[in-house]
Amino acid sequence: MEKILVLDFGGQYNQLIARRVRENQIYAEIKPYHKISVREIREKQYKGIIFTGGPNSVYDESSPHYDKEILEAGIPILGICYGAQLMAYMADGVIESAKDGSEYGKTKIYYTESKLTENIPKESICFMSHTDYIKTVPAGFKVIATTDNCPTAAMCNEEKALYAVQFHPEVTHTEYGKEILKNFLFGVCKCQGDWKMDEFIERTVAEYKNTLKDKKVLLALSGGVDSSVCAVLLHKAIGSNLTCIFVDHGLLRKDEGDFVEKTFGKQFGLNLIRVNAEERFLKKLIGVTEPEQKRKIIGEEFIRTFEEEAKKIGKVHVLAQGTIYPDIIESGLGDSATIKSHHNVGGLPDVIAFDEILEPLRYLFKDEVREVGEKLQIPKEFVWRQPFPGPGLAVRIIGEITKEKITALQEADSIFRAELEQAGAKANQYFAVLTDTRSVGVMGDARTYGVTIALRAVTTDDFMTAEWARLPYTVLERASARITNEVGGVSRVVYDITSKPPATVEWE
Repeated sequence: MEKILVLDFGGQYNQLIARRVRENQIYAEIKPYHKISVREIREKQYKGIIFTGGPNSVYDESSPHYDKEILEAGIPILGICYGAQLMAYMADGVIESAKDGSEYGKTKIYYTESKLTENIPKESICFMSHTDYIKTVPAGFKVIATTDNCPTAAMCNEEKALYAVQFHPEVTHTEYGKEILKNFLFGVCKCQGDWKMDEFIERTVAEYKNTLKDKKVLLALSGGVDSSVCAVLLHKAIGSNLTCIFVDHGLLRKDEGDFVEKTFGKQFGLNLIRVNAEERFLKKLIGVTEPEQKRKIIGEEFIRTFEEEAKKIGKVHVLAQGTIYPDIIESGLGDSATIKSHHNVGGLPDVIAFDEILEPLRYLFKDEVREVGEKLQIPKEFVWRQPFPGPGLAVRIIGEITKEKITALQEADSIFRAELEQAGAKANQYFAVLTDTRSVGVMGDARTYGVTIALRAVTTDDFMTAEWARLPYTVLERASARITNEVGGVSRVVYDITSKPPATVEWE
């Protein structure tokens, strides 16, 4: 299988670069610069290397550097931002700090001919983010792009297949950025594009049919996209030897518990144990208002519930988890030896003995997981499920949790989501929040004093930042009218127009 190495020097876009490579059906893996040697890089036979950006200055001795032998390894390299400056520095070019300050944001760029800029207009827009710049290119290199303020916006040594760009081709703000990456991957690295999800499914199923033969596997199924895809993929390989435990804490969205059971227990025929534990969780949450305390209580109770059910099964050889590649990256890119937290609410118990931990999706990004889910014919409600907090509606109810509040929020949330989906409104995440604010209202000529529901909808590419969604007024009007008419005790509906930052997507 073809592989591209994304050598990370602390750049904020390391995952985005790898995703852009994989969009071209080429496998990319991220490694911190200090965790892989030139010898290892040679042995792994990468088709190409991408140096990421980073916040440092290359002439600072404490900043990330690398063995300059990499430039003589015969492997094509593309340096991005700090990675471009590092390439120039290692090859004895001159790096300086810009006298006029940083160049940041959308910038007009002028290209000349090269393999990297093939079939790209001579002028377009790129996204710059730098203070230092390459003043003098190294011997053997030539400038292939400039901006009005940056004399070396891109350079190359085509004989050695070394390329560098001061801007960020991976971000959407750079026009023709995807084309530049394609030119590097296919024109320079000579990749063919053999990373395909059909083949991933086929390879994974075949592998687990062999390695998990006669082994009992246990999986905590939440109904989220990662655990759902993991469950169906494993079921395809080992059938009834997989047992899924679905802990329904009563804090899911309307009818969600029944839908999970119907889909995976009946449609796919998984060996599914549903634990209806609403009463148990609510009892633990009596009088609790602080959000972090809610999370800890729910996480601890989930662990205890899962533990009790797992013990009933008897000997289990393997614990399967829906860990995906960003989880691995964010934990330091080491082999995952500890049990992953269940939706950030707590780890699974050590007292349950497993011979091994299995993570079938550990090399996939979220969009790839969704693609696998579609190919496995999992319903789109699971494949395209929005992020949902592990504590569920507990952190969308401000204040104490009660059965009445849960029911009211489930109804309001269901109405809002239905109205958005019917209208085809564009938003990446949308939900309702039951606030702890009461206000005066009038219904049927009578004064009311009911609760306030807040509606939240955002648009985002990565959930690191998010804009509040500009929903049509007609959609908001219908949602508000239905909620105040159909959900008892609600006298007011408001729409949250705060972006992230300064707010978060969730309220708690």
